[in-house]
Amino acid sequence: MNSQFKSASANAYMRFLQLAKAVQELPDGPQLDANEKALLEEIALSWFENRVMTVREAIGLSHLGSPATLHKRITRLRQKDLLKTFNQPEDKRAKYLIPTDQTIAMFRDFGKKMSSAISSPA
Repeated sequence: MNSQFKSASANAYMRFLQLAKAVQELPDGPQLDANEKALLEEIALSWFENRVMTVREAIGLSHLGSPATLHKRITRLRQKDLLKTFNQPEDKRAKYLIPTDQTIAMFRDFGKKMSSAISSPA
């Protein structure tokens, strides 16, 4: 083991990264590239924190790509039934993004698999 990762917190985070990678590589579930996954996670995390993200906010996530590229990713995620949009009755201009039931089930499944992996010996 690399001596730089001998601290308990660094070791725990590296173990988390191993588990997350293993769970993401499981064959069941929608196939997402790293960029789609990152965008979906940003949108889902915002939703989880009770801050529903608009399409405008999502395409403004410049650390994830250009607005045109992000718009294409949103479209692909909607086609894969991982995101849906809705409008507020008082403002029809803004479209909000929320995870679908399929996305929530996928994250629930990832959580169960991660919990199982954590409880099994390394």
